[in-house]
Amino acid sequence: MSKLYIVPTPIGNLDDITLRAIKVLREADFVLAEDTRTTSFLLKHLGIEQKLHSHHKFNEHATAASVIAAIGEGRTAALVSDAGTPGISDPGFLLVRACVEAGIEVETLPGATALIPALVQSGFPCDRFCFEGFLPQKKGRNKRLQELRDEQRSIIFYESPFRVVKCLEQLAETFGDDRRVAVSRELTKKFEQTVRGTLAEVTAYFREHEPKGEFVIVIEGCPKPEKEPRRNRYARDDESESGEE
Repeated sequence: MSKLYIVPTPIGNLDDITLRAIKVLREADFVLAEDTRTTSFLLKHLGIEQKLHSHHKFNEHATAASVIAAIGEGRTAALVSDAGTPGISDPGFLLVRACVEAGIEVETLPGATALIPALVQSGFPCDRFCFEGFLPQKKGRNKRLQELRDEQRSIIFYESPFRVVKCLEQLAETFGDDRRVAVSRELTKKFEQTVRGTLAEVTAYFREHEPKGEFVIVIEGCPKPEKEPRRNRYARDDESESGEE
């Protein structure tokens, strides 16, 4: 049956791909790739020869219609991004929405994504969390941080090596130097690293050690405010008990 498959690809270690993903990539009529060079390297590693079509944030509006037309003619498409799950801070959402609106079946395979490993190994609660992805680079950035300051769930951000120190500095200004954070970089790769501590400590670390690789920042949620002791509604103050006016 013709449909659109969403296929997660490894975020670093090429062995982190499922058998089912390999099967779908091999059997699809064509593969939509964020960067055909990156996907060609992966397919070569897997021993797959496949037709690749470019589908990225600069052309996804224009290509959606042709993809829907091809699937409507009975062909099966597989969408991949350079790394991780399409649609999670990568192209994919617009095509999925267009397929849904056109009545085309969309099937998403489980697989690699950077946010879950970073969250789980942060040591912060992961039963409930808030994923923010990349913060706005300019307009709306400070406003969004202010809105998140009192968020009690663990918060996850993505950041590039070129902006990570500035991002940590801004987080410290908004959340406080003593808020705890875990910063992971190069997940699943040879030089994978997680640095934990307060925002002040981790910011200082990356000022001294040149940031390299892709970063995932996990911030501990805001502590719940302490509840005031409940006052016994039947108790009277000293003045009333003494009968003084």
